Amino acid sequence: MIDFMLNGRPCRSEATPETSVLELLRETLGATGTKEGCASGDCGACTVAIGEPGPNGELRYHSANACITPAHQLNGRYLVTVEGLAQGESLHPAQAAMVECHGSQCGFCTPGIVMSLFTLHEQQRHAPAPLTPQRLEAALGGNLCRCTGYRPIRDAALSMNQHPDNRPQWLDAAAATKTTEMASGDEAAFLQPTTLAALVDCLKRHPKARLVAGATDLWLEATQRLAHFEHVIDVTRVAELNDIDETTLEDGRSGWWLGAAVTYSRLEPLFEEHYDAFAHLLHRLGSQQVRNRGTLGGNVANASPIGDTPPVLLALGSRLRLVGPDDGHGVRERELPLEDFFLDYKRTALREGEAIRAIFLPRPVAGQTLKVWKLSKRREDDISAVLGAFAWRMENGVMRDVRLAFGGMAAIPKRAAHAEAALEGKAPDAAAFQAARQALGKDFQPMSDVRGSAHYRQLSAANLLERLRLSIAQAETDSSREVMLHAYAH
Repeated sequence: MIDFMLNGRPCRSEATPETSVLELLRETLGATGTKEGCASGDCGACTVAIGEPGPNGELRYHSANACITPAHQLNGRYLVTVEGLAQGESLHPAQAAMVECHGSQCGFCTPGIVMSLFTLHEQQRHAPAPLTPQRLEAALGGNLCRCTGYRPIRDAALSMNQHPDNRPQWLDAAAATKTTEMASGDEAAFLQPTTLAALVDCLKRHPKARLVAGATDLWLEATQRLAHFEHVIDVTRVAELNDIDETTLEDGRSGWWLGAAVTYSRLEPLFEEHYDAFAHLLHRLGSQQVRNRGTLGGNVANASPIGDTPPVLLALGSRLRLVGPDDGHGVRERELPLEDFFLDYKRTALREGEAIRAIFLPRPVAGQTLKVWKLSKRREDDISAVLGAFAWRMENGVMRDVRLAFGGMAAIPKRAAHAEAALEGKAPDAAAFQAARQALGKDFQPMSDVRGSAHYRQLSAANLLERLRLSIAQAETDSSREVMLHAYAH
């Protein structure tokens, strides 16, 4: 049984483990304003808003693709759909702006666009900030169908605050409802532990259960392949998996243990502060709806050869902390380097009944630089054909601690050991990088598929190394110019 708030009213419903929020809305509750487009989290027609209590108990809403969000994850949450925004004849600012700016044509994609604007409007209320092109792009990047063109929708986003703030009162009043009093999920099929000990107990009782966090990949099995899940363990409520802990390892490296259930949206501020290149990659990882739900732990556990974050984590020397049941009734944990986790295509070092607890992100060391470049068929909301992540530091004019990692070049995300050796201890000149590009042939023999041929991938990986060389050369030129200008100024 699922208990949640739907547009300000208590709602109770039953669902099978693989039921999505979209199915629950349209087929069980008769709320058909939310539309089904791609059923894979790409088009945004099914966008809804999900509210969760913030640090001070206030509700914070985020956009989500209803088609790939498990219905049971609504348990104790607050769901807002397009039917709930208007108050009689009074439209919500997101709706009124779309009407006035002629942002709708056929209307099929409009509910999803309105819900994305609704969450943007809510964010502006909590933390007012200029609506820069980058913010608008992020907010609307997951709504791909735009019959009227981009301008009317952009104009609607920019003009929302010019309309009366006709927000439903229950958007705030709902925060008074105690989520702890709502029933937990159906323990027979969809398990929703809230502590690490409870998670391990679930893993022990159901070692072959499917683990789900953001469901941005797993739920495609239900929507595209019509899979049935006998048991599902939802890790999103496990407190320990939602922590971000600053720490120092035994080898002296400092950094953060990132809980496996921490979403990309929560990680963005940390990445922006310490790894600009990683933060920039997140802007191209799925859409805002996907980043609001998807997790770093899920991207690693999925073990896709074209996953966006594993090459970056490999380049940074990340570690994993795994958790599972011990021989008694306790919890067993073990750690291993990330590069030892990926064994073969979709095969990892996870043992039966184990899960990823956290990923270690090292703090940047002095002089270290990270570059990440993703190649895909479109810029927004697309899967990588090739992704290169490169970390190094300069010492006395030569490259040290060189780590080059690629996605899309092998059956697993993988470091380019031979290319690294060609650059380690060398000046970043044309000869060294030519040797590194040639060494890629020893590191990878990529395959051809719909995203790119083997030749394209090999050539693209070599071109990314050349881009790296030019980037280093440009940085050195800019640094020399700054030194000259500083000397001239004094």
